[in-house]
Amino acid sequence: MPVQNAEIAAMFDQTADLLEVKGDNPFRVRAYRRAARTIEGLPQSVHSMLAAKADLSELPGIGKDLAGKIADIVASEHFALLDALKKKLPGDLGAMAALPGLGPKRIKLIYDRLKIRTLDDLRQAIEKGRLRKLRGFGEVTEKKIAEALAKPIETRRYKLSVAEAEAEALAAYLKDSGRVVVAGSYRRRRDTVGDLDVLVLAGHGAAVGERLVTYANVADVIAQGPTRTTVVLRSGLQVDVRAVPEQSYGAALLYFTGSKAHNIALRNIAAKRKWKLNEYGLFAGRRRIAGATEEEVYAKLGLAFVPPEMREDRGEVALAQAGALPKLIAAGDIRGDLHVHSDWTDGTASIAEMAAAAQAGGLSYMALTDHSRRQTMSHGLDAARVARQCREIDRINAGLSGFAILKGIEVDILKDGRLDLPDSALAQLDVVVASVHSYFDLAREAQTDRIIRAMRNPHVSVIGHPTGRLIGEREPYEVDMDRLTSAAAELGCCLEINSQPERLDLNDLHAHMAQSKGVKFAISTDAHTVNSFQYIRYGIDQARRAWLTADDVINTRPLTEMRKLLKRRLLQAA
Repeated sequence: MPVQNAEIAAMFDQTADLLEVKGDNPFRVRAYRRAARTIEGLPQSVHSMLAAKADLSELPGIGKDLAGKIADIVASEHFALLDALKKKLPGDLGAMAALPGLGPKRIKLIYDRLKIRTLDDLRQAIEKGRLRKLRGFGEVTEKKIAEALAKPIETRRYKLSVAEAEAEALAAYLKDSGRVVVAGSYRRRRDTVGDLDVLVLAGHGAAVGERLVTYANVADVIAQGPTRTTVVLRSGLQVDVRAVPEQSYGAALLYFTGSKAHNIALRNIAAKRKWKLNEYGLFAGRRRIAGATEEEVYAKLGLAFVPPEMREDRGEVALAQAGALPKLIAAGDIRGDLHVHSDWTDGTASIAEMAAAAQAGGLSYMALTDHSRRQTMSHGLDAARVARQCREIDRINAGLSGFAILKGIEVDILKDGRLDLPDSALAQLDVVVASVHSYFDLAREAQTDRIIRAMRNPHVSVIGHPTGRLIGEREPYEVDMDRLTSAAAELGCCLEINSQPERLDLNDLHAHMAQSKGVKFAISTDAHTVNSFQYIRYGIDQARRAWLTADDVINTRPLTEMRKLLKRRLLQAA
């Protein structure tokens, strides 16, 4: 099984972390991070591109040197530089990077100043109060790290995008065995996945298991039986593959997709009618009365079909009984993208190239929202460059047909809630996304006040990635989501569902809370490469889990109507 894009991206990210700890050239560190994002966003595997003789050095952020390294990784399944760095840097530095509150810069600091090399060294430094004395740490950060160290090791969970790559490759391999569907939390589109539950509609279960264990990506076979086989993939992801007969297929899919609580709710409804519901079907005594399809089972129970994303027992069963389920937003509802970057700051492509990619992906507009000046490493825009970029957008728009680029910015929310650019610069823009990119460790009240103050600026259209989380890398910052969502509703400020696989922020629970208060949303990709527009599906997944409809999302509107929504906020503020 060839090395997958997600594996190569992870190697480059870890290399960047270790290079940063080592104190290497920051531009080299940034090059690896940028290359990781490019590889993650590719619409096809690097292996297939190399097989087709594609020149990887032509990809954004991938030069001849990195292209050669990628080819070596595909050939050897190892990255020599990463292996060397792991040997050179002693102790548990890689494990430390996974702790909340510790990024590469802080690890380098404690490595240089306190000679901390292992997790035990870190625990001792905390016990002696040495960590809090370092500049940039303090008691709050020290407490967070101590709490993380005290937690038991949890079962590893995988980002949805990583699980998706594994699931699609495995489903393609098994398709000759019968119809394949990946169920479980993956089908519910949770932001992380612990394992994969795969169902194969097949009469000969043993043959399915025999094919699975010969899959080249299998690292270990846990169990192999006549209907179920369990393996662990090279990435560490566990997979359970079950062969099910046609008459039970729908019941099995229902059983292995729903959360435990959702399934119990369905079984209780069946029990009240003296029926029994399990993975084999819906039974009245010994007679199967439904089971071939999910729709058949739901209908027999007196329920409307519940979309997989809603099957969490959060009230969806009562709505299904009443025939009142919302019509969830779908991919085809999205008309534009309101958070896009170019090579004017930290994107990898020109404005025109990003616009062409967005249009090719079926969109009719996008907002160019490069970073503001505080993001110095990203060459953020000051007021003068904003004005120049606006003129460039006018020039490009003049040559476009059926597509429009909106003038925008991703402006930093400063520590006190002020914005990184003056109102005079923001006033000339169509879309202003305001985001937190610093001071993640502020106390809950201060962080919440900070963001609400930014919302009060009438030029702010959207709050970007509102909790700042990076899945598996950085915990959300402390913020009172009840206050924040209430303020957004009161002020008419939209909240973003950021579709980047490592963000998916807002999450489903917070988005549902906000929607219940009447808040509107922008589902955006935060695209930094021409391939990143495909990430919109992950944002839609989270929106569906939050029960959002197309009406809840402003970028489902045609351009003229969406502009009016943004203008209304300015008029209300005036």
